[in-house]
Amino acid sequence: MNITGRALVLRGDDVDTDRIMPARFLRSVSFDGLEQHVFEDDRKALAGAGRTHPFDRTENRAATVLLVNKNFGCGSSREHAPQGIARWGIKAVVGESFAEIFFANATALGVPCVTVSAADARALMRAVEAEPGGQLTVDVAALEVRAGAVAVDVAGMEAHVGAIVARASMPASAREAFLSGTWDATAMLTADYDVVRRAAARLPYIAGF
Repeated sequence: MNITGRALVLRGDDVDTDRIMPARFLRSVSFDGLEQHVFEDDRKALAGAGRTHPFDRTENRAATVLLVNKNFGCGSSREHAPQGIARWGIKAVVGESFAEIFFANATALGVPCVTVSAADARALMRAVEAEPGGQLTVDVAALEVRAGAVAVDVAGMEAHVGAIVARASMPASAREAFLSGTWDATAMLTADYDVVRRAAARLPYIAGF
């Protein structure tokens, strides 16, 4: 599984879910439109100070990979945070570390969160900021994050020219779920719902009422 696309750099440790998705937007019945409110308070605060938040920068509008620092997604367990990020267009998150519940919620949405060293996170961020619009690849199978140019020689072999190749990690169970396509538990459950009905019919606390 590879995710390749433009990257958006969001610097700072301990970015919590209340900043990602302010609590007042948790009252919605569905997740529709949540992407409009990602980091809404942070974005407004920066705009008021005459600055532009990374999620408002023109060069980041087509970004599909989010680069973050340490303990991203900490705080409350609200699934609206990864929902908003995913609906905004982010397909993978690369960071130094993630809050456990945020990681689980993102995985359930099909958004892999891979961990890199602090030094590699800094190097990747510098590379992206030096070349806005450049491509970054999150390779879940190889557990690598790659940034920079790739050249192909006459033998068809790829070589990374002036590139950063960062070693990544993620829990084995999550990696296997992405590689096998079994990350979507709801889809797996509904794919063969007759089995669910038969199991439910055998349970006295369901069939007996």
